[in-house]
Amino acid sequence: MATTHTLSFDDDGNARFIYSDEIAFMLEEGDATVTRASHVEPAARGGWEADMGPSDGPVLGPFKLRSEALDAEVAWLRENRGL
Repeated sequence: MATTHTLSFDDDGNARFIYSDEIAFMLEEGDATVTRASHVEPAARGGWEADMGPSDGPVLGPFKLRSEALDAEVAWLRENRGL
């Protein structure tokens, strides 16, 4: 199954995108800085949470599965950060 990746560019031509091993080669195309946009961690009450704090966002969840928290994390970044 093909995965869609969205790149956004600022006025200086810097690209921003959600990291994936599928596009890791892009980090070799010039000066690159990787920054954390969120934290997906076990929730205190069970399940999983996506803490969007590093992107000035909320804590999402709890979710039963880690994969659900990861999906919510990506959806939030796409909707709120244009990634």
